[in-house]
Amino acid sequence: MKNKKKQKRIIFISSILIISCLSIIFIINNFRDSIVFFYSPSELKSQEVLSKIEGRNIRVGGLVKKASIRKIDALTTIFSITDLESDLDIFYQGILPDLFRQEQGIVAIGEYNEKEGQFIAKELLIKHDENYMPPEIKDSLKGSRPAD
Repeated sequence: MKNKKKQKRIIFISSILIISCLSIIFIINNFRDSIVFFYSPSELKSQEVLSKIEGRNIRVGGLVKKASIRKIDALTTIFSITDLESDLDIFYQGILPDLFRQEQGIVAIGEYNEKEGQFIAKELLIKHDENYMPPEIKDSLKGSRPAD
């Protein structure tokens, strides 16, 4: 009788341990697939980084290079970003964010096409400083101030 209880307890504990290990492995694999790394244009030029990012979603960041914005049609835009050391061409299909302009800091999420040396962006995130104020509010504040 004691032996059967002991055996059941060992089976129960070992099954919980196996289920826990499998759960941890499953969670780690899912996190690995959803992690998005951040690179600068000059980091993307190194072969070490290129081998790591093949077929993965990554983020690249930098400033929109002056006079590099080319509109192909209403939704397709090609522009370059720079980290002041190296440039990277970005291909984006979609509506550009309101704050998108030359010399503005951006982060693009997408995949790097090594053959064409071009980044295909799925999403653009625009950086702004803590003093940012939407243009509508700025205009309304200018109109409500008394003249000096």
